[in-house]
Amino acid sequence: MGAYLSEPIVDKESTDESSGNLVCGASSMQGWRIHQEPGFDSGCTAVVAVLKGDELYVANAGDSRCVLCREGQAVELSFDHKPEDAPEMERITKAGGNVTADGRVNGGLNLSRALGDHSYKKNICLPAQEQMISALPDIQTITIDRKKDEFLVLACDGIWNFMSSQNVVSFIKSRLDRGYKQMSKICEELFDHCLAPSTLGDGTGCDNMTAIIVQFKKAEGGEGEAKAVEVTSVSKKRPASPNASTENGADCSTDDNGRDDKRFKSESC
Repeated sequence: MGAYLSEPIVDKESTDESSGNLVCGASSMQGWRIHQEPGFDSGCTAVVAVLKGDELYVANAGDSRCVLCREGQAVELSFDHKPEDAPEMERITKAGGNVTADGRVNGGLNLSRALGDHSYKKNICLPAQEQMISALPDIQTITIDRKKDEFLVLACDGIWNFMSSQNVVSFIKSRLDRGYKQMSKICEELFDHCLAPSTLGDGTGCDNMTAIIVQFKKAEGGEGEAKAVEVTSVSKKRPASPNASTENGADCSTDDNGRDDKRFKSESC
């Protein structure tokens, strides 16, 4: 989890954009976490959503999450990659690692897929996607129904560790129903709701937070030309990973050695 500040930093970095039939807002907040500059062995989770026409493609690596609001109900469009899940644990073990009782890889990371984290990717006998920590994403596809689907939310684990997918969807929908126009304002209120009052608990609500909300506006007039919009949420984790186990087998060793598109990207520190 990392070290904590004596007081949380609640300043937010926010932005709002619109494109065609979409309204987007994003924000990030440091919270209780001490800001540390990333190093060579830093890592981050990632979730990406690409909307082309009404076809939505979602890819994720790690425990950042993408959730669709369909008629007020949460539809999860990504998987949280956790070390204790059977397929993840099997890959970790085959790569020479282990999963501790509290669900951490070699006692360190509590997720099993991420970008970076190179100290967990040193088994030279295995390709990148089969290392203890893999960057290989899961991909899901869904067709957006403009009559039923209201919005999409992408957020890092600082949100999902505190609230369920349905609770987040209900939180956002209640504000849209009250006439909120700026999606970033809803993100900011979501952070304040998730923020722990102190660091004396189990760490829930003490992480940094990043979120993007994409509202689907009802189409007006003709269908027109479809546009592709890419929405990306990246959540930075701690600046360095712990040393990974090098017990990778008898003969294995470690080696140290567009045209109409619009992109919205937000990062948390």
